[in-house]
Amino acid sequence: MVSSAFARFTVSFMGRMKYDGSGDEIVIDDATLVHLKIVISTKLRRQESFMMTWRPIDDAVNQRRSAWIHPAIPLQFGFDTDQDHPVDPRRIHLLMEHLNATGELLLDGIASQVSQEPATM
Repeated sequence: MVSSAFARFTVSFMGRMKYDGSGDEIVIDDATLVHLKIVISTKLRRQESFMMTWRPIDDAVNQRRSAWIHPAIPLQFGFDTDQDHPVDPRRIHLLMEHLNATGELLLDGIASQVSQEPATM
């Protein structure tokens, strides 16, 4: 049996997204990366470009970074675990809704906000 003191802690596996083959990898937790992979691949499959903004981990110079995501530029997703993370349709919907309304995918804003909202369905 797991002690209640340990039950409060969750392990977060950090995945990586590599864009354009020349820049640094973008470090994102696996559960969020699963959702971003769906949103990003949907937009790129439709030949739609967009801006993506995030807060880099361990980057003393850049507190926020942005990149123009385009279907012609290589993109790779890497996950720390081989387990399938559950996909939350609400999270996908809200990410797509925000991206379609603003033209920008905010990894540090709506992505983390949605993961903490209680289910209303």
